[in-house]
Amino acid sequence: MPKRSVLYGKQDDLRGDASKAVTFDVGIAKIKEMAGIGSDRSYKNGRKRKKIDQTVEIVVHLGIDPKHADQMVRGAMSLPKGIGKSRKVIAFCEGDTAEAAKAAGAIEVGVEELVKKIQDGWLDFDVAIAHPSMMGKVGKLGRVLGPQGKMPTPKAGTVTPDVETAVKEFTAGRLEYRNDDGGNIHLPIGKVSFSVEDLKENAEAVLSHIKKVKPAAAKGQYVKRVCVSATRTPSVMIDAAA
Repeated sequence: MPKRSVLYGKQDDLRGDASKAVTFDVGIAKIKEMAGIGSDRSYKNGRKRKKIDQTVEIVVHLGIDPKHADQMVRGAMSLPKGIGKSRKVIAFCEGDTAEAAKAAGAIEVGVEELVKKIQDGWLDFDVAIAHPSMMGKVGKLGRVLGPQGKMPTPKAGTVTPDVETAVKEFTAGRLEYRNDDGGNIHLPIGKVSFSVEDLKENAEAVLSHIKKVKPAAAKGQYVKRVCVSATRTPSVMIDAAA
């Protein structure tokens, strides 16, 4: 059994029974409390460990078979209270559209030169937006951006003729999501510094959205388990009826 840190032990004591599902209010309040517990240890040079504003994440375990394409759950959504940070967005477009995308907040715009830059190894961005007319050239990046989860797709809202609006939304925190191989959806819902009410509103928005996009091919119980956690805390199970 792996050895757990003193900090984790304190957080685990505060969490209580890990198998007990609680409401979003109670669960998020526990996450904030656990994240507030500081480490008693300093670095070897005596410098105190710096506290960070940890990201709070929701994980939804779905009753789907990820091996079947018709049961994949994938898309994009915006959260009512945002996620507490801006995102780095690039746009594959040209002409007036490129100028508008740059003005909207894209850190890089272009086509051939941008494609080559990424082929050469540059991946310092969070989201890639593409105009539909550019996909013939962007398609060659599938092997690079696909595994990173950054390949533009119409379903995720990242292939669109309205590049300017997409850049604004994704820069402000619009989130792409897709289930992993275990049938789970992972999404950030804000920062520990957010109020319980704001984190709860974001979490409930995620759960409501995921339920609305249930694949027709998915049978039986759809939402099987919901958990929330912060970057450096154990998770808390949420009582969320499917």
